Amino acid sequence: MVGRKRISKEVRDLIFRMVTENPTWGAPRIHGELLMLGFDVSERTISRWMRRAPRDPEPAKRWLAFLRNHRETIAAMDFFTVPTITFHVLYCFFVISHNRRRVLHFNVTRHPSGTWIVQQLREALPDQLAPRFLIFDRDAEYGLVIPVAVRSMAIRPVRTSLQSPWQNGVAERWIASCRRDLLDHLIAANERHLKRLLSDYIRYYDDVSYCPTSLCS
Repeated sequence: MVGRKRISKEVRDLIFRMVTENPTWGAPRIHGELLMLGFDVSERTISRWMRRAPRDPEPAKRWLAFLRNHRETIAAMDFFTVPTITFHVLYCFFVISHNRRRVLHFNVTRHPSGTWIVQQLREALPDQLAPRFLIFDRDAEYGLVIPVAVRSMAIRPVRTSLQSPWQNGVAERWIASCRRDLLDHLIAANERHLKRLLSDYIRYYDDVSYCPTSLCS
């Protein structure tokens, strides 16, 4: 049986070089560049080899240094979804501090609009308790409105790189703990029910000083 012809080392090296030198390029852009250079390689093959490209360790080192050096002044926010018993999807929003791994604020909604998120941030981060940095990812819910709102609160927004959940590790680990300890064992009936469950869990989480190991520990 004859399989697909393996791409040459020259093409692999070109893909790796483009990934390293142009971190914002996706498979379609690299595919177009290779076609213009005369290399007939499928976009699917390029996507597969992009995942194997060696990464520059320096950006990761700089990010970890940032987390360690500013731990006391960093907060993070994130969303996660929870299905209900009636097959609706609820969005759980929370803000967590890096220094104590404390959940500063949470809420639940079916429709996370920009206005709603801004109101949650105002409740979570009053002026006297506002952190210096707020980490969040590139979810579509945040759009362009949220960074502007964060800056208006005298907080510096710090967005993680694409497909890099480890950069928001404190928030991601809390979500994993919440799912493992609570949400994997029950089904929420509605928003009110889920809010009560999360409120009880957060109180327990804080009372026992449960502190997941962080990437910046």
